[in-house]
Amino acid sequence: MNRELVIRVGCSLCLLVVSALGCATGSSSNTARTSIEQLLLANAVDQSLDKVNFSYFAGSNVFLQDKYMDCVDKNYIIASTRHRLLTAGALLVDDVAKADVVVEMRAGAVGTNFSNTFLGTPEIALPGMLTVPELKVAERRRQDAVAKLGLVAYDPKTNAILGTGGTTLSSSTDSNWFVAGVGPYRSGSVQKEVKDSTTGVAAQTQEELPHYVAFAAPKPMREEPVQLAAEEPAAKATISPASHETDDQPDWAGSLK
Repeated sequence: MNRELVIRVGCSLCLLVVSALGCATGSSSNTARTSIEQLLLANAVDQSLDKVNFSYFAGSNVFLQDKYMDCVDKNYIIASTRHRLLTAGALLVDDVAKADVVVEMRAGAVGTNFSNTFLGTPEIALPGMLTVPELKVAERRRQDAVAKLGLVAYDPKTNAILGTGGTTLSSSTDSNWFVAGVGPYRSGSVQKEVKDSTTGVAAQTQEELPHYVAFAAPKPMREEPVQLAAEEPAAKATISPASHETDDQPDWAGSLK
């Protein structure tokens, strides 16, 4: 009887433990575009704009004409171009009538391409419904991005071209290597950018955003300085020789010569 009671108690404890443990599942989601694709395009765009010298527009009112931009990530391209113009010292205006220079931009190609190559034997179908499976000793999955941008500048008052303008072209890569099914071993310009920006000194946080929102009132516009009437120069104080004080050219120095 005692043995049967012990078995029942043991079974009850086991059921209690199992029910208490339970189980849980996690969920994950992906954006419509992968971060690698976006980094590839941004990297290619940045490299293309780095080849353009905007310093000729320093101090000039510049209107950026972007109506011919029709491509993926065009907002990033436009904002990056504005950033470089500002950094070069240009004064951006929102109206052509206010501009000394119009910079017109266009996109020739902004996109990605994917390729997959491997070392091994492909799948082979033999007579008699026999199939030799695919064998991959080494595999490379590579994604490239290309950004070709065109720029031209002209005087809006005369429509005269300023320089020749031209196009700038750059590419970025992301390669994933697999050896005997082990990997990926990553390489390419995107991997280098991520590594340089997230490891070492570059990974240190320079400034942390506060955990609250704060605003400050704008400063009042500076008023024109008031022109004061010129004052008569103060009379030069006479210094006695007995005071042992010195002056660059005292009044009484001439009388001693």
